[in-house]
Amino acid sequence: MHTPRAPLPLTTAAILILAVMALPLVYLSIRTVGVGLDALPLLLSNRTASGLLNTTVLAFFVTSIATLIAVPLAFITVRTDIPGRRFFSVTTALPLVIPSYVGSFVVIAALGPRGSIVQNWLAPFGIEQLPSIYGWPGTVMVLSLFTYPYILLIVRSSLRNLDPRIDDASRTLGYSQLRTFFRVTLPHIRPSIAAGGLLVALYTMSDFGTPALMRFDSITRIIYLQYQSSFDRNLAAVLSLVLVAVATAILILEQSARRRVRYYNTSPGSRRNVQSIQLGKWRWPAVFLCISITVVGLVLPIGTITYWLIRGLAAGESLLPLTQITFNSVYISSLAALFIIAAAFPVAVLAVRYPSPLSNLAERGTYLGFAMPGIVVALALVFFGANFAPALYQTLPMLLFAYMVLLIPLAVGAIRTSLLQLNPHTEEASRSLGRTSQQTLRSITVPLIRPGIIGAAALVFLTAMRELPATLLLAPIGFNTLATRIWSTTNDVFFAQAAAPALMLVAVSSIALFLILSQEDRYGRATNR
Repeated sequence: MHTPRAPLPLTTAAILILAVMALPLVYLSIRTVGVGLDALPLLLSNRTASGLLNTTVLAFFVTSIATLIAVPLAFITVRTDIPGRRFFSVTTALPLVIPSYVGSFVVIAALGPRGSIVQNWLAPFGIEQLPSIYGWPGTVMVLSLFTYPYILLIVRSSLRNLDPRIDDASRTLGYSQLRTFFRVTLPHIRPSIAAGGLLVALYTMSDFGTPALMRFDSITRIIYLQYQSSFDRNLAAVLSLVLVAVATAILILEQSARRRVRYYNTSPGSRRNVQSIQLGKWRWPAVFLCISITVVGLVLPIGTITYWLIRGLAAGESLLPLTQITFNSVYISSLAALFIIAAAFPVAVLAVRYPSPLSNLAERGTYLGFAMPGIVVALALVFFGANFAPALYQTLPMLLFAYMVLLIPLAVGAIRTSLLQLNPHTEEASRSLGRTSQQTLRSITVPLIRPGIIGAAALVFLTAMRELPATLLLAPIGFNTLATRIWSTTNDVFFAQAAAPALMLVAVSSIALFLILSQEDRYGRATNR
């Protein structure tokens, strides 16, 4: 099939986005050049090697565990006859609304070795101290539990829109349900698993809140401490470049795992309903799995936060008003969603419909921001503002700029998946009738993938609500958000004061998640009209 020429506005927009994404790399490069050979002792130190190894191994384990949780849940809630399937479709995705630093606060408050909820319960039985959850155990637990929904949502969307005739043909040839899944279904959803796993791995590598609260020496925590403890930020920039190099290697591995498979139905017409797989004796184990994940990932965190809120109120704790900081969070996150969707759309369209070295570079380049610690992106923009745009320093436009660098891969990935699942013959038919590529894009492509775009905007909104390091450094003076309030109170171990903003953050984020979930069925219908 002949690839049409990419419209000039799309190409120009993608080049501009690529230039924006390169800004933090330019900053890091300038800082690194300023260090020269003085960086070698830091790079070769045991602490750097240990931090880099810790981060790489952590990303591997968290991604593996998150995949083992997400893929069975996606299959169970989409393709089987499990009782309460719609209920579990919502509850198993809801841990996504709980930021990892809130999850860390919950785990510490519930399972900490001293003074925690569980410790108080066990004290009458003579158990004076629980095993420590700091370091590896707590970090892996928290990040796995609150990042697996990234994979779950992407894989579930892929399963909903996978042509059911593929599975039917396999069973007609005598394959069992289990063999059909491993030999037929799994290979077709493997790119979706890889895309979700990529987001989890990059998020794990760049996360700062969880390693800081769990006292885990990841490379991001070392970078933060280097920035905090030294007036010379050059050495921290060197460490950041090392992290970017590791992220680039992961991107290359993920791209090599992609396969040229169809994501859309091979023939036009309405998609027929997929027949649910009868679980038989496995029905109740599947229900137990869904209940367990719901309890651990949702009920326990919400219950723990509510416990600390009630405890604080009973002790006369002064809970600060949340109206203004809630408005600030919703306002900046809404602007970020609109801004980022507008920036991500041309990159995703070029990558899917007009493949070329440039479009591939633009798409891959957006993912680097997700791997860079927020503090690095924030300091890069501080450097840019101080030297080239002083009027933008500590303004909302600068904060939005940081959000775009950090969160645009979420939008690019979601819109790209929507485009992959849209049959390209529909657009070809439009062009064959005399419409230009721009007209086809406006009148055919955008309307058909609108549910996917709305879902992408909701995902960006949800993630922007939780963003912490860039908000701490770049927000205007006096512009506090729910995330910064939670961090300041949790960091000072004021769990009761952190409870109210944490519950508000979860409540507002849940609205965005419900919007994402509402697009799943709509998108499946739209792409098969």
